[in-house]
Amino acid sequence: MIELRRRDGRPLRIGHRGAAALAPENTLESIALAVELGCDLVEFDVHAIAGSLVLAHDRPRVARELPSLDDALGFLASTRADVHLDLKSHGAEREIAAALRRHGLVERTLVSSFRSATLRALHAVEPGVRLGRTHPQDRTGLAQRPFVPPLVKPALWALRRALARRIGGLLAGAAATVAVLHWQVVSEAVVARCRALDAPVLVWTVDDPALLPWLDQLGVDGVITNDPRIFAG
Repeated sequence: MIELRRRDGRPLRIGHRGAAALAPENTLESIALAVELGCDLVEFDVHAIAGSLVLAHDRPRVARELPSLDDALGFLASTRADVHLDLKSHGAEREIAAALRRHGLVERTLVSSFRSATLRALHAVEPGVRLGRTHPQDRTGLAQRPFVPPLVKPALWALRRALARRIGGLLAGAAATVAVLHWQVVSEAVVARCRALDAPVLVWTVDDPALLPWLDQLGVDGVITNDPRIFAG
């Protein structure tokens, strides 16, 4: 099974949507760049559309001209990088499991989702794949918008305060063994609770290298970034 523990005392490096700051997100180009820049895992988003599994963050109307999941897995299978597949669609669990088996990547893949039901369904058809419960769900992307922090920060503070007592239930309800958390809801108490549950903590999405020492001090197991160059220092 894929190991999500820290190597040499430093968090794992995870390329978000490949390397989205350097190439179009969710493309083979960004995935290749993430591998080239030394990412331990490469993260990308997957949607099911018209019977096809494609790389896309938002649900596309058509699958034409989008990279296929098979294309991404075929490339990554020949590299040293492991796979972080963020599953956006519900109902495609059998197809996801079949694709991972075709490429021999079941044991090298973490599948994450906001949807507990999706993760439970995938566990039922392929118990060998590791699952990560993503939290919180930010439907509007407000947490990524620097011009609205007064609206976002109180909500994030409340989520962070409650998360240490909730994280066990969130993981158990999704059959997940990994906590995939927005960096602004992570705290010492949350990481300690995950340690007690033997659940690695991956944080998203960190593009400011100044945050890395703090996250390292907290003891997170992996950092997800659009720009893997932040790890160079």
